[in-house]
Amino acid sequence: MEETIAGPEAAHIPQQRGESLLDTAVRYAEERHWDVVPGTWLEAADGTQRCSCGDASCPAPGAHPARPDWATQATGSATVARRMWQRQPTASILLPTGRTFDALSVPESAGFLALARMERMELTLGPVTLTPDRRMQFFVLPGAAAKVSDLVHTLGWSLASLDLVPLGEGAYVAAPPTRFGSRGAVQWACRPTPANRWLPDAEELISPLAYACGRDR
Repeated sequence: MEETIAGPEAAHIPQQRGESLLDTAVRYAEERHWDVVPGTWLEAADGTQRCSCGDASCPAPGAHPARPDWATQATGSATVARRMWQRQPTASILLPTGRTFDALSVPESAGFLALARMERMELTLGPVTLTPDRRMQFFVLPGAAAKVSDLVHTLGWSLASLDLVPLGEGAYVAAPPTRFGSRGAVQWACRPTPANRWLPDAEELISPLAYACGRDR
């Protein structure tokens, strides 16, 4: 069953239901060939959901790495992924960037504006996530993190002046249906499909993203 949520520019965001974190993590590895790694999870404590890291003021409860060597634990094997989530079925799903994809992270409001502009430009999009902390991550080809600053500068902006964060090697995105505490679950603004298996390069998306972030300041 899918549910759509109306947002700015009347964008529709499908929401996954009824699929376990284990099944989803295995599918990401098996069908998309993405590396996956289990992160923290939510635990009930005094009637509230707390992060397994034990920090009562955790900024991303249940949705961040559980161990310092998380990057080396990430796997593209569906068999290994299944074994990992069988040990902790409620662990969040983290996708390391800088491997099969990088991501460009922008505020939700700028992301919706950019999506509308990209649709008018008939640009090909890769998957895009929407997180409960009101960020959107646009998946692009690896290597984007190293060149985004120069690309933005060419457009007349400085990266420091825009809330546009490139995520490359050493970073990660939390994947649907990972939950951020009581704030809700990560969703797909653009769901992975066979049509968007081939990701766009950062150059193709940077203009509408930078424009939207500039408008959003």
